[in-house]
Amino acid sequence: MTQKKWSQDVTEKSDSLDLEDDVFTRDDPKEIAQSLKRSAEASGRRKSSPYRSAMSMLTFYVNRAGSGLDERQKQVLEDAKDELRIAFGREPKG
Repeated sequence: MTQKKWSQDVTEKSDSLDLEDDVFTRDDPKEIAQSLKRSAEASGRRKSSPYRSAMSMLTFYVNRAGSGLDERQKQVLEDAKDELRIAFGREPKG
């Protein structure tokens, strides 16, 4: 049996968000952002605002999975950050 990395465990069992299955493997940045927004707004366990919780989870995943992501998926996830900002009524950094 292969031992999971702690970062995978955090992503799957975070105290702040219950993530939808395979959210970070999706191809559409807007879909990823909307999923994270739904998860953050529905969570009763998060310790900060829904926006901050969703962005933190996305950034955590990108940083921890970094070298294991292909360039295309890495770009999708980076684009999802701007979509998340838009979803919460904030200006994209783009």
